[in-house]
Amino acid sequence: MPTGVVNTASKYAAKVDERFHRVSQAMIALNNNYKFQGVKTVNVYSIPTVPLNDYKRTASSNRYGDPTNLTNDVQELTVEQDRAFSFIIDRADKNQTQMTMDAGKALAREIREVIVPEFDAYVFWTLAKAAVANMQTATTAATKANAYELFLNAQEALGNACVPDSGRVCFCSYKFANLLKQDSAFMLQTQRSKEMVDKGIMGEVDGVRIVKVPASRLPQGAAFLLTHPVAACGPKQLNEHKIHDNPPGISGWLVEGRILYDCFVMNEKKAAIFYHGTAPASTFSYPYTSGT
Repeated sequence: MPTGVVNTASKYAAKVDERFHRVSQAMIALNNNYKFQGVKTVNVYSIPTVPLNDYKRTASSNRYGDPTNLTNDVQELTVEQDRAFSFIIDRADKNQTQMTMDAGKALAREIREVIVPEFDAYVFWTLAKAAVANMQTATTAATKANAYELFLNAQEALGNACVPDSGRVCFCSYKFANLLKQDSAFMLQTQRSKEMVDKGIMGEVDGVRIVKVPASRLPQGAAFLLTHPVAACGPKQLNEHKIHDNPPGISGWLVEGRILYDCFVMNEKKAAIFYHGTAPASTFSYPYTSGT
């Protein structure tokens, strides 16, 4: 007997609905001054100075003052972040999903949506933590009336520490960026080009690039992070990805990857970082989820 029910047809599209993603922004904040090839630890020397004395014109000896042995300090940079991933794409699953389960595309997706965000978040957390430890920080709530003033206060702190004026970068949350754009004093000073917009750079003020960063990559409660590339390095010692076609015991593809990385703030350059926001957590959690 007819039931009056119509069995409609359905199908799955061959085009995958990809998620939004953002290229790495943290690399703008880092330098490559130190080479980590073939080693786990790099030792960096810093040499202190001695104070000035009054010259003693009538002294029988040591008219320049009592000489002291010049010492040195050593900072150990040891790469610790050893991260990896692994997944399988079964051959039948690929054949029965209109070939959308592609190993190469899945690997690219893993890099841009998992590895890049974690690296960026770790770098920003490391920089913010160093600034807080060095007491180069502020917690005043940002408003559209004081946003530009807070930015200028951070600029002043770096200037007083003799940090180079040229080359500074300000990484800010979209919330803080929205407040800046409502501050008339800031908008009058902003210079912007199409190339800046394409790279996510909001503009340039007094030689400082303003870069908007998703909140998920910044420490929770962050307004902005003002820094200079001389302050830190971010070595990626190993960035290995493999696609195994029909490995033993698997009909399909085994995709594996490993990344060995870290971020180091140099002891003599830590004054080049200023963090505005609530203090970052004492430890970095994986996967990093600071909020929305």
